Amino acid sequence: MIPERTREILEAAVRVGGLPGAALGVVDAGGERDTLILGHAQIQPENIALKEDAVFDLASLTKPLFTARTILRAAEQGRLDLDDTVAAHLPELGWMQDTPLKARTLRQLMTHTAGLPAWVPLYTWGNADTIRARFMQEPWAMQEAGEVVYSDLGYMLLGRVLERIYDRPLRDFELDDGLTFSPQPQNSVATEHCLWRGRMLRGETHDENAAAQGGVAGHAGLFGTLDGTLNQAELLLRGGWLSPAAQAQATRIQTPGRTLAFVAAQPGWSGGSLCSAAALGHTGFTGTGLWVDPAHGLAWTLLTNRVHPTRHSTFDIQGLRRAVGNTLLAGLG
Repeated sequence: MIPERTREILEAAVRVGGLPGAALGVVDAGGERDTLILGHAQIQPENIALKEDAVFDLASLTKPLFTARTILRAAEQGRLDLDDTVAAHLPELGWMQDTPLKARTLRQLMTHTAGLPAWVPLYTWGNADTIRARFMQEPWAMQEAGEVVYSDLGYMLLGRVLERIYDRPLRDFELDDGLTFSPQPQNSVATEHCLWRGRMLRGETHDENAAAQGGVAGHAGLFGTLDGTLNQAELLLRGGWLSPAAQAQATRIQTPGRTLAFVAAQPGWSGGSLCSAAALGHTGFTGTGLWVDPAHGLAWTLLTNRVHPTRHSTFDIQGLRRAVGNTLLAGLG
């Protein structure tokens, strides 16, 4: 199922040193699978071969695969509605402040249209308790609602909503097989030698803001194997990721370029230009990604450790993702 050209492209990326390792999984509408494992889980301070059951830091795949999905499950259970305001679930937000954030909706947070900034170095604020407290009272410079600004902060708020309505920390939520918030370092793929933490990260959350809050937040902290991540792609492709009504909502375009949980196919996107208009996907900063093209009956996930041993690389991960998607789709039929 994986075309020879796709294999050549990935082998070249690993061979020339652009990527330490890569794991590709593909599944079709009939449930047939194929996988390819190349390179190393770690190259510094020692070489460790990449194995099929290795655990990757999924980074921002946390947003669709855990946070958005769990918000939708809460809607299925009648615990919330997507058009609830944030303040309806977090009444302490912006206490004694006149902030428009209180009136923004969960749907707007999910689609990155709530007007929040993209990113703030929360990890420089102090310990986890200080960060969590200040985060709820920070006077954010808000934009008008409606414009898409990809924001980690919005998904952090969604994580807080989940903790409130289920009365448990995110780390204690049940996850599907092959996904975890507590990876074992010896089974994990190395990411970066973190200058802030002063060590090579392996089995630790790479994202600084999530790490500073205990390793798990609404925007990052999820880890997964190739098989576990491909299971999610298959459920999206073949049904069963959520109830039919909720899954249709999750994959329907809500605002230009975005569904409720994913990035929609568009010019220049990571899935490649041969994807159908119905395709959707999401990527993670560490080098991970998942794509689903229901019109072509194909889904795939490409997991890499492109930030190992450093994020400061000239390797074109977006170009590789597009080449993989295009060659996979070209190989159909």
